[in-house]
Amino acid sequence: MLKHVFATLISGSLVLGAAGAQAQEAITGAGATFPYPVYSQWADAYQDESGIGLNYQAIGSGGGIQQITAKTVTFGASDAPMTKEELDKNGLLQWPMVMGGVVAAFHVDGIDGSLNLDGPTLAAIYMGEITNWDDEAIAKLNPDVDLPDTAITPVYRAEGSGTNFLFTHYLSQVSDEFKNNVGEGKSVAWPAGVGAKANAGVASQIANTNGAIGYVEYAYAAQNDLHLMHLKNQAGNVVEPNMDSFMAAAANADWQDAPGMYLVLTNQPGDDSWPITGASFILMHKQAENADASAQALKFFDWAYNNGGDAAQSLDYVPMPDNVAEMVRQSWSEIKGPNGDAVWNP
Repeated sequence: MLKHVFATLISGSLVLGAAGAQAQEAITGAGATFPYPVYSQWADAYQDESGIGLNYQAIGSGGGIQQITAKTVTFGASDAPMTKEELDKNGLLQWPMVMGGVVAAFHVDGIDGSLNLDGPTLAAIYMGEITNWDDEAIAKLNPDVDLPDTAITPVYRAEGSGTNFLFTHYLSQVSDEFKNNVGEGKSVAWPAGVGAKANAGVASQIANTNGAIGYVEYAYAAQNDLHLMHLKNQAGNVVEPNMDSFMAAAANADWQDAPGMYLVLTNQPGDDSWPITGASFILMHKQAENADASAQALKFFDWAYNNGGDAAQSLDYVPMPDNVAEMVRQSWSEIKGPNGDAVWNP
């Protein structure tokens, strides 16, 4: 199944669910590629159980925000949360669906295993200031590794994306130079490197380029058997990207006090926290044009909260805690149909 998912992403065919095109009913959504692997597994299982498919265009968070704002889909998905002001302006409700880690993956012939980096060094690589793998800054962090004099090729997301946002938000936190010269956002002007489309495209570019380094959601790196960087976190510890370190960072999330559920989980405190952790969010209109379509989408998300935890963890995503899921369900009462009635009826 996973091989099919990633091959599908690379080929550009983005219908979830094995029989999605044939389903009599389908929920329509668009946006982030970060959660695509787990949404795909959820969609297949949900269609087997309910007969309702999910037509999800994994086009990046920027595209998802555009499509939900334009009301061309029932829901949008973004790893870059919208602020309370942005939500109110567009009449949108936002909530976190799943959490996970963005990882730095690399491909250097002759190095079979992991390397260590810290935030400032990673930022300097993406600013084009560190250009070779045997640079003194990298060597200092990897004293036992014989680093080759291979040119570094930074790989970045070519389109507006939430993965871009999480990565640049982190680099802006750990490097004032990056913050002042590149900044954070779904799209930025990268000083160096080559672009690739979607998480799958970045992973493929890394796999096929000697000297490459790039950033992708963890499942894409795992699927492509990419070597991963271990990063120094806020506590000063070098940590490995895995479920434990993602969960350690996610444990700091205070969703109850986050206006509009706007919360970014990069550079969290804690000895074991992975420094580039984030949530993937769902966006829906509070005033639904199609009450039935909105209700079907909410039934799917409710099902995923109740039944999707094992699938999420198998792909090293962090499921939302039960108390957060219940808080989200209560917020769904704000979504009304054309007649003013709530579309969510638990």
